[in-house]
Amino acid sequence: MVPMDRLRQIVQRFEFIEAQMAQGGGDIAALGREYAELRPVVGEVRTYMGLLDDMASAEAMLDDPEMRGLAEEELVGLRAARPKMEAALQLALLPRDAADARPAMLEIRPGTGGEEAALFAGDLLRMYQRYAEARGWRLEILEESLTELGGIKEVVAHVKGAHVFARLKFESGVHRVQRVPETESGGRIHTSAATVAVLPEAEDVDVKIDANDLRIDTMRSSGAGGQHVNTTDSAVRITHIPSGIVVTSSEKSQHRNREIAMQVLKTRLYDAERQRMDNERSADRAAQVGSGDRSERIRTYNFPQGRMTDHRINLTLYKLDQVMQGDLDEVIDALTADAQATLLSEMGAV
Repeated sequence: MVPMDRLRQIVQRFEFIEAQMAQGGGDIAALGREYAELRPVVGEVRTYMGLLDDMASAEAMLDDPEMRGLAEEELVGLRAARPKMEAALQLALLPRDAADARPAMLEIRPGTGGEEAALFAGDLLRMYQRYAEARGWRLEILEESLTELGGIKEVVAHVKGAHVFARLKFESGVHRVQRVPETESGGRIHTSAATVAVLPEAEDVDVKIDANDLRIDTMRSSGAGGQHVNTTDSAVRITHIPSGIVVTSSEKSQHRNREIAMQVLKTRLYDAERQRMDNERSADRAAQVGSGDRSERIRTYNFPQGRMTDHRINLTLYKLDQVMQGDLDEVIDALTADAQATLLSEMGAV
């Protein structure tokens, strides 16, 4: 268990930040973020320390013949509650991904399977849109390219809300679908796939971009035809020369396109740096859930059997209709719990 001195230091730091914010001193934004991160931890620490105080008081009463019976009864309940409180405290003290509280960029692209893969990519987008709506998030599509049948060639969306990246980061990878395509006349089951990438949104302090490293091109946007055709050279393509990353945005406003493209570029550069650092840290250990390997097949959606299977944790749910309607909490909670168990194991806590 964590030494008491360490727990007291956490509480003292929290109380210091609280006092600083009340006085209006220091970097209020930075203090606010640290305060929000520490508040649930301190809640668990105080609950645990209160339990230890109650146990000490009850143990002191054991020497009093008149109070001994009451003290023994109280200790039974306190000792039974201690393991659960210690487990909750261990979870609260786990290292936090600094990006967990951030908004995220969601990118979906079809993989193998042709038009059926593009249609499945569209189904995944709608699944995430419904999940975002259920959690009170805002999902804004920044870039979308459609096929003639309404499938998705590529979509980039910005998801804003509380702890978006923490909830969506385990969605990165290859999603496989098994079903009879609408375009299949013989009733045969096809297997197709789409790739999902979830990237934490970059902040200005995360990435510094030298303007000399950028090549910015403007071009005519390709609309949906008819009245939707954009007749101005408003689309923007930005190439980051050192990394080779290319981003485009094709809204009607060239100014807005530059903003969108730069934000996506910063996010991809930030994600690349996070991936590099994570690879260095995990080079000497087995890959873990949520590692962000987007070439990994993570999930299968089997429509004939109404089954969704997450291969990383061997979780199978026979509620595919609900999952496709955005009911993702059960699988995301299970993935989060598995990741936490891995961290606890690595820390020697379990």
